Amino acid sequence: MKAACSNCGAQHSLPDAQFKDHPRVQFQCAKCGKNTIVELKAAAGETQVLTPVPGFARSAGAPRLAGSGPEESSLHLPTGKTIALSVIAGPSRGVVFQVTKPRVVLGRADADVIIDDKEISRWHCSIEIKGDVIRLRDMESTNGTYFDDERVRVAELNHLSEFRIGTTVILISVTSKLAPTR
Repeated sequence: MKAACSNCGAQHSLPDAQFKDHPRVQFQCAKCGKNTIVELKAAAGETQVLTPVPGFARSAGAPRLAGSGPEESSLHLPTGKTIALSVIAGPSRGVVFQVTKPRVVLGRADADVIIDDKEISRWHCSIEIKGDVIRLRDMESTNGTYFDDERVRVAELNHLSEFRIGTTVILISVTSKLAPTR
């Protein structure tokens, strides 16, 4: 079986016979020393992680910072709730960003949420909110977006979900808005 390192892209040949009864395999890259998990059998309806992302899965042109398509107009923040993104690991540790619109782009520059991390792309990923549904969407980033230690293109987040971009780990929190006191 051929597999690519999710960190550096180095190609590896893994012995098929050793892994035939396992749904996933983890191996250490001989080039960079990082671990990669490979899904061997995808169950129906299960997300399959492809790393590095093949050319057919990428759209042409640069990712959009702000959209005006039908998908964009249906996004809205949940009523009576506050959403925050807290950097819990990485160069910007301790920084908290309040989400004030239903779609925010996270990146190194020219983004709604700018994070100082050299491993993050200029427009790395976005958080899209439609009421109580929160989606994390990779924006064709170079180093990928990781949720539950797997590289993802799209993932659904909940209160206290964590995801990683570059060397930065971000925690999302959804809390009830406090009523003003008199």
